[in-house]
Amino acid sequence: MKKMNVVQKILSKHLVEGDPAVDSEIGIRIDQTLTQDATGTMAYLQFESMGVRHVKNDLAVSYVDHNTVQIGFENADDHDFLASIAKKYGIVYSKAGNGICHQLHLERFGKPGTTLLGSDSHTPTGGGIGQIAIGAGGIDIAVAMAGGAFHIPTPKVRAIVLKGKLRKGVSAKDVILKVLEKFGTKGNVGWIFEYTGPGVATLDVPSRATITNMGAELGVTTSVFPSDKVTKQFLAAQGRAKDFTEIVADKGATYDDTFVVDLAKLEPLAAAPHSPGNIVTVKSMKGTKVNQIMIGSCTNSSYRDIRTVAQILKGKHVAEDVEVGIACGSRQVVNMLAADGSLAILIKAGCRILENACGFCIGAHMSPSTNAVSLRTNNRNFEGRSGTKSAQVYLVSPETAAASALTGTFSSAQTANSQQLKAVRPPAHFPIDDGSSTAGRRARALQARRSSAVRTSLRCRKVCRSRRT
Repeated sequence: MKKMNVVQKILSKHLVEGDPAVDSEIGIRIDQTLTQDATGTMAYLQFESMGVRHVKNDLAVSYVDHNTVQIGFENADDHDFLASIAKKYGIVYSKAGNGICHQLHLERFGKPGTTLLGSDSHTPTGGGIGQIAIGAGGIDIAVAMAGGAFHIPTPKVRAIVLKGKLRKGVSAKDVILKVLEKFGTKGNVGWIFEYTGPGVATLDVPSRATITNMGAELGVTTSVFPSDKVTKQFLAAQGRAKDFTEIVADKGATYDDTFVVDLAKLEPLAAAPHSPGNIVTVKSMKGTKVNQIMIGSCTNSSYRDIRTVAQILKGKHVAEDVEVGIACGSRQVVNMLAADGSLAILIKAGCRILENACGFCIGAHMSPSTNAVSLRTNNRNFEGRSGTKSAQVYLVSPETAAASALTGTFSSAQTANSQQLKAVRPPAHFPIDDGSSTAGRRARALQARRSSAVRTSLRCRKVCRSRRT
């Protein structure tokens, strides 16, 4: 039997068209879809035009997380439309304020071994939980919801072998920045990056998701981690133990290329203006004045991330001339921070608590002042993306952001308040509250009944095709 890596294992079970061994393109079955409000409206209009009575994939989720400020009636009207579509077609609808789609999907819906297609480029976040998760256009999402296959170039797989363990003050953001330093933002089309090696076991699911999220900046099809004991613990803590499936590469599995990262040798890094691939060390920027710091976004908004920031800021106050904003990834994260006292620490330290949304990352609010230096934990620092073309935006880890907030200059968490910087252990139980997903329970029940029928139909189509050929 052929030894298979994680990518091959998942794709082989979802293959409906083509042969990876001989064809330049393959078609795969899509189990789950997600949309966000900035792209979802068009996707659902396209879906409606197909005349399908209900969604045919296992799960479809509509998140509202981009245009949540609702200045004027237009965004609110869009949200009303999205809510009505969800009720009509059996889609889970997540209201504005629930949180950011990728963080929420990881918490409540992501399943190892499945495929996820999303109308947002950072859908590969799901790779942190062992999904083949791909960002695509609205028409692709509509086709997938109607039960159609998604076509991709037959991928090459690069193993990113992690060894060692991260030192204090260094985190997953620094891992992906190191990978970006090596491979850049161009020339990686058609590749999938699979993270493997003994260092994988030292990273929790939020850390893995940070890495796969920013894999989008590499230009790869997606990135993926194995589904292992760490994944199992995370799902169990989310009350979803039944969703766990172990998926690890076979011993002796082969890859098209390999790159080794020694976690123990990494140091705090930053992506300098105006590209996620323009990597510098935090040490080289030491003493550079900082005007604004934004913490959160789909890249670094988990409980692990924000709790770490609270540890660094505890008993301190942010520098007088620095503005600090924090956007948590979900209501669950906010509830946990409120329960353990972290929220009070952040407020007392002088941070502004922002809505659980994409806001500052997409330039929808919190634009820096003219010529300001802004440190941000999000995933992109393209010129003008923040809303201020003259701003100098650097991408950093939550640890570096928090340390710099205290000094008002580029600083490393390895030296600032490091005695309070303790590893945030994954909780045994996350507080679960799905009450604001208004169509959630009904849609999940409908889709559970449909999913087996859909899979049977797809298998029948595949058999019929093979007989014709």
